[in-house]
Amino acid sequence: MEDPDPDQHLTSEAKIHITNLLPEIGKEAMQKEVLQGLQARPRYIPSKYFYDKKGSALFEEITKLEEYYPTRTEKEIIASLWDKLQLDGEDVQIIELGSGDASKIELLLSQVPVEKQRHIHYIPVDISESSIKTAAARLARHFPGLRITGIVADFIHQLDSLPREGKRCFCFFGSTIGNLDKNEIRHFMTMLKNTMHNGDYFLLGLDMVKPVDVLERAYNDSKGVTARFNRNILNVTNDLLTATFDPDAFSHVAFFNQSKQRIEMHLKAEKDMDVHFGFNGQKIRLTKGETIHTENSQKFDRKQVEKLAAGNGMRIKQQFTDPKGWFSLVYCCADSP
Repeated sequence: MEDPDPDQHLTSEAKIHITNLLPEIGKEAMQKEVLQGLQARPRYIPSKYFYDKKGSALFEEITKLEEYYPTRTEKEIIASLWDKLQLDGEDVQIIELGSGDASKIELLLSQVPVEKQRHIHYIPVDISESSIKTAAARLARHFPGLRITGIVADFIHQLDSLPREGKRCFCFFGSTIGNLDKNEIRHFMTMLKNTMHNGDYFLLGLDMVKPVDVLERAYNDSKGVTARFNRNILNVTNDLLTATFDPDAFSHVAFFNQSKQRIEMHLKAEKDMDVHFGFNGQKIRLTKGETIHTENSQKFDRKQVEKLAAGNGMRIKQQFTDPKGWFSLVYCCADSP
């Protein structure tokens, strides 16, 4: 990968580089995106803005909750996955989109013989620079032969900025693709396929349809961690827009939308309020009971999985799942003529 100059720095670990591509998007574009959602009807905030330093820490806490099955179940599948992926080689790049704490990659790499780790180049891609730095430092300690290039980016819009050389496996864990709407999924899959070469792979985590009570408990935990995580997106918005949201004036709402086969998360205003935006002098009026849509989490069945791959030019090589069939890891390659 070429050294991208002004925004790249070498961390204290000799084999870790961090590249920040978010300035290519610019703060003004981010402000416009969030403001557009808040002025829409119904109102929304894109879920990628959950993940500042506090939001990332809260999500990590969520993944350890008893009710939150997705992370635990996905990790059970990953724990014996490496040999099945057949990624041995002299130059293997593992590009993790939305890498977060990178604990799933850590689990995957722990299965790689030490002498082969030096052939792997791990590339975490996330909107949170602090998450990448923390995870990269930990991985470097555990896997001293590993080469790491962290990329701070909005991968939905910056896929074409990722490295293109070597044998690549793109990993998109956590069913994060389920946070996107249908148009965003189509755009993402098209961009990814256009980025992939012959010999590249795509490992996609998908949360499967299951009993509604199991789904709703996972997003309404008894400790209220998910509620704090949901409200924290207003703190991120306050920082970005110099806004005056009071997170404590909103309640957390999460439910399964049966017709759309997805969990929805919202923030409900508990009183009438005006919210001011210092960066442009504008304001919005929210009435008691009005909601801000913060996240969707699509749940998939086998038919949808096949359609998702085939409809976007991918070919499924293998599909790995747990005994209950609650979660799937779908291993794809670009369909070549």
